[in-house]
Amino acid sequence: MLNGEVDMTDYLQVASTTSSQEEAVRLARGITEARLAACVQIAGPIRSIYWWVGKVQDAEEWHLVIKTTSDALSALESYIKANHSYEVPEIIATPIIGGSAEYLAWVSAETTPDRS
Repeated sequence: MLNGEVDMTDYLQVASTTSSQEEAVRLARGITEARLAACVQIAGPIRSIYWWVGKVQDAEEWHLVIKTTSDALSALESYIKANHSYEVPEIIATPIIGGSAEYLAWVSAETTPDRS
């Protein structure tokens, strides 16, 4: 944020999936407590059909939508990889190109590591 104005390029929605609701909640709580995101929404179950190890898989998964900043992305990716049960977890970051300035300011405030 510069002079009270929100720079939209500073904000991301990151998508990931897990194989269980319990893992989704554990990851979401850890990500949020570490201030790597201001909010993680969990939806599911969803049905995913995808290629893995040379064949098409059909699985029930839980979808995480993670609201964060571009500054936190590297640490968020490292956290997910270190704490996820999948060999190759989904980590897809999509830039937020518009949104409420107040909401995005809240995302910035809540992803500040040294909040007291």
